[in-house]
Amino acid sequence: MLWLAIFVPALPLQVFTRAQLDAELPMAVLDARASARILLANDAACAQGVNADQAVAAAQAIAPALRLQPRQPERETALLAEIACWAGCFTPRISLAPPNAVLLEISASLRLFGGMAAVEQQVHEGLELLGLVTHVACAPTPLAAHWFAVCGQGPVAGSDWRQALERLPLAVLDNNPACPAAALELLAGLGIRSLGEVRALPAAGLALRQAGAISLLIARARGEQPDPRPWFEPPARFANELVLPAPSHHSEALLFAARRLFASLSAWLRARHTAIDHCRLVLVHERHATSALDIVLGHPSDDDKHIALIARELLATQVLADEVCALRLEAEHVLEHPLVAGELFETPAQLRDEAWRLLERLRARLGKDAICRLDAVADHRPEAAWQVCAANSAATSPAPRRPATLALPGRRRPFWLLPEPRAIGARQFTLLGDAERIESGWWDGGDIRRDYYLAHERDHRLCWIFHQLDPPGGWYVQGYFG
Repeated sequence: MLWLAIFVPALPLQVFTRAQLDAELPMAVLDARASARILLANDAACAQGVNADQAVAAAQAIAPALRLQPRQPERETALLAEIACWAGCFTPRISLAPPNAVLLEISASLRLFGGMAAVEQQVHEGLELLGLVTHVACAPTPLAAHWFAVCGQGPVAGSDWRQALERLPLAVLDNNPACPAAALELLAGLGIRSLGEVRALPAAGLALRQAGAISLLIARARGEQPDPRPWFEPPARFANELVLPAPSHHSEALLFAARRLFASLSAWLRARHTAIDHCRLVLVHERHATSALDIVLGHPSDDDKHIALIARELLATQVLADEVCALRLEAEHVLEHPLVAGELFETPAQLRDEAWRLLERLRARLGKDAICRLDAVADHRPEAAWQVCAANSAATSPAPRRPATLALPGRRRPFWLLPEPRAIGARQFTLLGDAERIESGWWDGGDIRRDYYLAHERDHRLCWIFHQLDPPGGWYVQGYFG
């Protein structure tokens, strides 16, 4: 087995900073046990002299623009689950390691992703899209991988990973619920600094001093004791929320944060081999009710960049009632998304997808009622052979017409029809070929009897003209060819 550990070193802070567009904004998280003290601070705050365990009053004195956030453990738990859902695109064998790590068993995925180094690189790049700073490391046991990630370095390729494990500092056991704090203080008092030094101590002596749990943990990390892990079960529907570092009404700041959610949604869909054609971005306001943006796609997709493109158009036209303090992305109905092989050249399907993307952007920018399409109707009369309908709905007509399945003659038809036939003089045109007679419409009061011709006008434009057979007769032009 091979385990990959994802460790989020500043999880309480990254809950807020992952949506931060302005990296110069100083921010800090308050300690939940002592709300008047700083738990963690970002780089901008540290550059101004703000440090962990510092009094809030002192921190605000040296950094007046410091943005303070109370620690929110429930959001930390939700972010850990979001990372686990995202990691499902690499392997289904995922286990949570609270409070700030996720473990992946990737031995069956190595060939698919190109080896261990390639997997680590792709995990790093994907987590950056989520706005997270993480440490990643691999080892044959989950606990060893976790500890290597905590230290920010894994074993050197080709070296003995157990020897590398013994060199890890004793500090990797901090905040581990299986390690009594008193036992760690005892070992520190004895001058023990590494896991290898702990192994060198007599096991019986450690047990007498209530430090036997540490020896057991090290044995599990070395693979000498079993270490069963519960598997993570991803939710059936996607619903993630992202809190903003500061309330904002700027569309660019909102879109920057929304992209984090779209990247998470895309990975969740790919892990399930599904897609969506609709999702909802909910804007949570400070003093008003939430507002929602329905992101409607023309066809099933799992592309986060495509979803972000539609969201940009919607946000550009959205009038906000108040500043937004959080974003929530919801996707309830998923669709099958069969995998297709890539093509060397553009195919009709790819051209159709590009046309749908353009249509979706126009609909998002101009409104769904501003985009229409033309549909054919089973009628020989040119004026009645088409109709306007919504761009995303099936063709409908107020009249009880049948679908356009009537076989029309194999004659050329112009794409550009005039709103009304225009009277002309027959001598202005040169007729080409035989006449095509159209007699139709007796059932709805629109009876016509016409002989149609292809003709050249004096300027050599190709047009479609007809001779009216019913009185008073006359010649008319119906349309032009491109």
